[in-house]
Amino acid sequence: MAMRSGFYIVPTDRWYIERTVWLIAGVVLIAATAVAAVYQPWAALVIVATGCASIAVALTGYCVVGNVLHRLGFPHALGTRGSIAGRPYFMQTDRWYLERRIYLVVGINISIASILSIVHSPWWLTFTGFVGVAMVWFAATGFCIMANGLYWLGAEPRLAPEKVVGPASADVLARESAR
Repeated sequence: MAMRSGFYIVPTDRWYIERTVWLIAGVVLIAATAVAAVYQPWAALVIVATGCASIAVALTGYCVVGNVLHRLGFPHALGTRGSIAGRPYFMQTDRWYLERRIYLVVGINISIASILSIVHSPWWLTFTGFVGVAMVWFAATGFCIMANGLYWLGAEPRLAPEKVVGPASADVLARESAR
């Protein structure tokens, strides 16, 4: 992976399965974090379940929420070419592109933080709450801190960027149009 500059922002002109999944997962994380922090610390297990689901999506491409959205008629942006009506939705797993890495890294991080909130300190819930807010922000604006960190480290995105700001803009746009 080659280092690059600029900002990577996913398309926000329409609601597609993956963007909606980020929104739903963010809301679940915020709610579970609030319940775990205020009422019942064991509610952090909902965060662990969300993290495990995110890891499973990264590894297998299968997403329960994505399949419900697929059945409701949402279009996909990262689904396999066989993702048509009547067939289950699977996210592409042919290579480790940027968006797939996000699912893996987020799943690992929130699972570890939520377990630490139970066994070590409830202050770890500030991290899971931050990730939940970041996911809602990502779904709303297309900008994600982690996505940009991975992008700067050279991870190749699969979603065509809405905007890439910086000197690498021409290179990224040329690569995306060549696909």
